[in-house]
Amino acid sequence: MQIRDKRLTHRFDGRITLFDSVGIGEPGGETSATHRRDRESVSASARGIAAAARMALDPDANVDERSKARLAERTRIAQELHDTLLQGFFAASMQLHAAVETLPTDCAARPRLSTVMQLLNRVLAEGRCAVEGLRSSNEHETSLGKAFARVPNDLGFSSAVGFRVIVLGTERELSVSLCDDIYRIVREAIVNAYRHSGAKDIETEIEYRASDLRFAVRDNGCGIDPQNLQWGKNGHWGLQGMRERADRIGGRLRVLSRSELGTEIELRVPGHIAYEPM
Repeated sequence: MQIRDKRLTHRFDGRITLFDSVGIGEPGGETSATHRRDRESVSASARGIAAAARMALDPDANVDERSKARLAERTRIAQELHDTLLQGFFAASMQLHAAVETLPTDCAARPRLSTVMQLLNRVLAEGRCAVEGLRSSNEHETSLGKAFARVPNDLGFSSAVGFRVIVLGTERELSVSLCDDIYRIVREAIVNAYRHSGAKDIETEIEYRASDLRFAVRDNGCGIDPQNLQWGKNGHWGLQGMRERADRIGGRLRVLSRSELGTEIELRVPGHIAYEPM
């Protein structure tokens, strides 16, 4: 797909903002005692169940209540992931590191085991980012452009790939109930482009229009196999999950791809659904 020329910015009316991934976002983390995590997990689950019960009794429950219920459930899932998968990977990483340290420096297996350690560390880093995303409502993110610009650094993707985010028009406040789904769809498109396209350049475009809110993630990579384009790659749920999320929020997902020319994934959400009333 054609990556937009930076010189074309004067052709558009309204505000244009450009972000790249350099220097945006800093890693962070937190620790807590096991008994505190357990208490918080039970509390989050209880809050989620109570909120769900209230909504079942009141079909007209407001958006804030639904949003709080979703956040409580995501917090519970994040805590479960942290206490099971991430802790297990961390323990395995520590054991492997200790085993490698006992090997002679000239051992033929040492370089390969060191590569496995690096892979485990990368998986742990990605897992922490995913858990942090689940714990956060993403409702307090002041700019989608900045949020998407941080994705490559957050997941440790190669800086050799050119990446930027273009925002067209004046940013508007999004509907609270849609923020997370929109973020997840576009983030998945960015991640897929990095992992599968072999592109030299990847671009994310956000366009605020009165009629709709439009996102496009395009790359100049190898393209998607037509069969995978329709049904998704066997054992991978990225495209299918993106389509399901788009349908759920009343949006439309379109995927354009040609072999050796690249891929463009476009999401459009009608303005009356996407934006908070002015």
